[in-house]
Amino acid sequence: MFSRFGLSSHGTTVRQEFFAGFTTFLTMMYIVPVNGFILADAGLPMGAVVTATALITILATIFSGYWSNTPIAMSVGMGLNAYFAYGLVLGMGIAWQTALGIVFLSGVIFVVLSFTKFRVWLMTSIPVDLRRAISAGIGAFIAFIGLKQMGIITANKATLVSLGDIGSAPVILGIVGLFITLGFYTYKVKGAFILGIAITSIIGWVIGVGQLPEAVVGMPASIAPIVFKLDIMSALSLSLLPVVITFLVTDMFDTLGTLTGVGTRANLFQTGDKEDKALEKTLEADAIATVAGSLLGVSTTTAFIESASGVEEGGRTGLTAVFTGLLFILTLFMLPLFQAIPPNAIYPVLVVVGILMFTELGNINFKNNDTAVTSAAFLIVVLMPLTFSITNGFAAGFVVYTALKLLKREFEDINLGLLVITAISLLVFIV
Repeated sequence: MFSRFGLSSHGTTVRQEFFAGFTTFLTMMYIVPVNGFILADAGLPMGAVVTATALITILATIFSGYWSNTPIAMSVGMGLNAYFAYGLVLGMGIAWQTALGIVFLSGVIFVVLSFTKFRVWLMTSIPVDLRRAISAGIGAFIAFIGLKQMGIITANKATLVSLGDIGSAPVILGIVGLFITLGFYTYKVKGAFILGIAITSIIGWVIGVGQLPEAVVGMPASIAPIVFKLDIMSALSLSLLPVVITFLVTDMFDTLGTLTGVGTRANLFQTGDKEDKALEKTLEADAIATVAGSLLGVSTTTAFIESASGVEEGGRTGLTAVFTGLLFILTLFMLPLFQAIPPNAIYPVLVVVGILMFTELGNINFKNNDTAVTSAAFLIVVLMPLTFSITNGFAAGFVVYTALKLLKREFEDINLGLLVITAISLLVFIV
């Protein structure tokens, strides 16, 4: 039954793989309620989103484990789900059905690229410092959203934004939840996010922010309101092409970054045909999961960095991911509990995830005084939160980088892939 995974050749056992899968489950379980809250803000029924999130996590993670034989778990990606809800639907006024169509198209392109060498060509065409700036910019974007949703930052006609009413009970709860979650993560407590949500929720119920759940478990909500509701035809618009490319490139960066980090710890994806094949298959699973997720009614599905926790626990094969996916079946029946969670017990997680992504800024090489890199990175990181759009920051960064390289006649730093992405980025400001 377990021969496919080659446990002995990987120096592991079924017991070890199970506990590794359980650890991964605990560390990424938070995504089910968090994604439910985020997409509910975009107008999707929370119950249906919770069920769909659990389903795609189960299916994508088990498929990834079986297909690639790597301990990589998958679910709805943080960052792009926030962009989906707050950038596209609420910010640009795009119907959530059209936004799902955008996710579908980006996923289809990713699937096609996953079976060709174009993906590698595109990835190597983009300077590594710009990739890091994109990660940091998305971090700043979702942290800003978290602070805004918590009420710590509010709108102000004179100064655009200002400090909210930090004396109100909901805001105090959010601040307390932020410190609790940061504390758990600082001490590397397994399941830091879900523990932070749980303790903050209990505090909220005690002080009267939110109501105690009427039940802990219940039957899953129907996904009928969102399944197959994507509008692909509306997404097939020239004006939305940059958004599709943004979802595609960001998903690719996120996935490869995650696989690099987890692979280093587990000695995966290094050298040799076997590891290279495993990487290819994991990327294929990621791309297929994004398409499937859009059909179910959720935003981009991607590999989760929390898989590293299972790897540190000894997970070395796809059996770890299979166990993780099976454990997520439990979340299908936890809707009553998830719905009772106070919103300000959820949004601190966005801030912490944003902080973690923002740390990529420290890996950018600012020492060589490259004006193109410095300017592009600055605009990417600043414009994403200030314009409430990953696309705007992404596009501005690439346009400025390419323009300055051409101006300085540093043609060795310019390639066809970079020019193609820059041309698409220009559409953001022209169309």
